[in-house]
Amino acid sequence: MTILGPLLLAGLMIVPIWMTMQKPSTQKIEVIDESYLFSDLIPEKEFIHFDYPNINFVQAQDGFYDSDYDAILYIPHNILEGGKAVKLFYKNPLGMAAEEYIGSTISKMIYNVILSKNKVDLNVIKDAEVNSRIHVLTEKLEASGKSKKTDTGLSMAIGIGAGVLIYMFIFLYGTQVMRGVMEEKTSRIVEVILSSVKPFHFMMGKIIGVALVGLTQFLLWVILTFTLYGVATITILQNIDMKQIQQQERIIKIGADLKYMDMKRIDKPNEITQIWNDFQSIDMETILICFLFYFLAGYFLYSAFFAAVGAAVDSEADTQQFMLPITIPLIFSLVIAPYTMQEPESTLTFWFSMFPLTSPIIMMVRLPFGVPAWELALSMSLIALSFIFTTWLAAKIYRTGILMYGKKVSWRELGKWLFYKE
Repeated sequence: MTILGPLLLAGLMIVPIWMTMQKPSTQKIEVIDESYLFSDLIPEKEFIHFDYPNINFVQAQDGFYDSDYDAILYIPHNILEGGKAVKLFYKNPLGMAAEEYIGSTISKMIYNVILSKNKVDLNVIKDAEVNSRIHVLTEKLEASGKSKKTDTGLSMAIGIGAGVLIYMFIFLYGTQVMRGVMEEKTSRIVEVILSSVKPFHFMMGKIIGVALVGLTQFLLWVILTFTLYGVATITILQNIDMKQIQQQERIIKIGADLKYMDMKRIDKPNEITQIWNDFQSIDMETILICFLFYFLAGYFLYSAFFAAVGAAVDSEADTQQFMLPITIPLIFSLVIAPYTMQEPESTLTFWFSMFPLTSPIIMMVRLPFGVPAWELALSMSLIALSFIFTTWLAAKIYRTGILMYGKKVSWRELGKWLFYKE
């Protein structure tokens, strides 16, 4: 996974961009228009071409498989009189883009025909549609008067992605700690080790050791992922001119301030270009540093519990009754993550981002939207203090349970272990 992980992550960034650069194959559509309203009028796209042969539907159907057409578009004669469905007959599926384009284009043309029949000036309608199109640009206004461009959709994607990764890492490496403790306990190796090492030191060594393995693997993922992305940018994505993209964005921003804009002369960047520009406006250094902190802090906090559970039981089947209370806060954090993205500044979101058992995920979801420095510092301090407390608590359970064999442990028994004196 150390090698496959970066390949998958880099692929998630590279493949969508590469796919958008590929020119789709042109599909030929044979149009049979019984209404005579659309002949030679349906606008074509780079991936779709329309022909209008002077034949009826039966003739087109008989010669369909002997022709080079990919589909037959049949428009009934009563399309304006209640016959709202047009039919698309194909040899092989055309794809969602082609189907949506045909449907929306025919609907728009019927709309214009109805307006024309009712003597409505189409030029007025078109001017109103063009002039009423707006694009909402979001910028955060600082107290100093400076503004910073933001993208809510991209912030949501980064936040939920970071939260899910934290969730996965805590479970992945936390269960490694638990299984390692159980394996050493059941094999009786721990009896030899504890003759030279205190139980608390042994537990902390297990937790820190796995944490360093996880951190090393994560850093390798980051380095290899961006290395692969850089190589792909030079080779596969070399046709993307980032300077031209940035210049294009500046032209649009200037043009947006003008009263009249020539929509044909100013081209709007495509979606991939826009995402790239928005991505550069996000403080990824802060997010990455906070991700590392909450990854380690969340792992340390939960792995102490995982280690205690591993020491208290003899088999993995016995862990179920103790695992549920531990995992509920993590699962709950993912459940309320959508609410956090919708209301990042609400009181409920604030308290969940402060509560140590939910803050590793909730704070990472909030972070791309902007979090005051004092809130971030308070959250980090609380989770650090909680780690010290939970480690002390788990060590008491670990100290007694690691040398206990053949006994089914209950919650009541665990409570007694907390008050045993050394």
